[in-house]
Amino acid sequence: MDRFHAMQVFNRIVELGGFGKAADNLGLPRASVTTVIKQLEAHLGVQLLQRTTRQVSPTPDGEAFYERSVRLLADLEEAESSVSEARHSPTGLLRVELPGSLARLVVIPALPAFCARYPRLELEIGTSDRPVDLVREGVDCVLRAGAFHDARLAARPLPPLPQVSCASPAYLARFGTPSSIEALEGHRAVSYFSALSGRRFDLEFSCGGELRSRSLPSQVAVSNAAAYVSACEAGLGLIQIPLYHVRSQLAAGSLVEVLADCRPRDLPLAVLYPPHRQPSLRVRVFIDWLVAVFAEAGWVRGEDLGRGLRATLASG
Repeated sequence: MDRFHAMQVFNRIVELGGFGKAADNLGLPRASVTTVIKQLEAHLGVQLLQRTTRQVSPTPDGEAFYERSVRLLADLEEAESSVSEARHSPTGLLRVELPGSLARLVVIPALPAFCARYPRLELEIGTSDRPVDLVREGVDCVLRAGAFHDARLAARPLPPLPQVSCASPAYLARFGTPSSIEALEGHRAVSYFSALSGRRFDLEFSCGGELRSRSLPSQVAVSNAAAYVSACEAGLGLIQIPLYHVRSQLAAGSLVEVLADCRPRDLPLAVLYPPHRQPSLRVRVFIDWLVAVFAEAGWVRGEDLGRGLRATLASG
């Protein structure tokens, strides 16, 4: 029995919650996965997994074995990478989760350079804003904007995302252009709500170091960033959104920034990954690359808005 292979199979069963899912993920026949676990349990002399008709879960011994095997396999991968050609050319599958808009507008357009630099890496990119259980779903890292408090994960901060308040020309023609926070009386907003909690978010303005919130009436509420922008373009109300998401609309004139002197606070951005003692080389090079992408993208950070938008549109 290959004990390291057995650990990998066992870990995937624990993380995915089933023999069949683990077999599919590893590209193995289900019968092979079952045989490996039987051999591992016989070798250790303990039951590692509790099997029921509906789910598979680790026993207390299985939980302890899982915690140790995760660290051991991470150390093994790092040791192999440090003494092989993979030190300069990481290999294998890298599974990442990205917010849909950041993936489409920022990360994926920059990917050709990353793929050319690391030709032996294979990327599997999920695009969603849902909470991801990195360990159980076998995801290597996740890019998240906003609050990302999770004590179980390590975090690498990225440059925060500037945000802007926007409206369509048609909306402003109807309701007027607000010149101050007080002038928002009589205006309306497109509401954005969390698909998980249902919470609706107020508009937020930072004026002279003071943070001020406003709750405006709304007729339309959405839970998707693309729909949020579309509703604003349709003249349904004011929105607040990261600048990168509306750069082309601002340049084309289908949206107009309002209250530019009282922009919302920057949106925090970070890469989250399981807190092994040392992330794998695959994860490290991808995170380092993301840091460089966001540090160099002046139009993402909001530097020289007009020139950045013109350059981006000209290059696209």
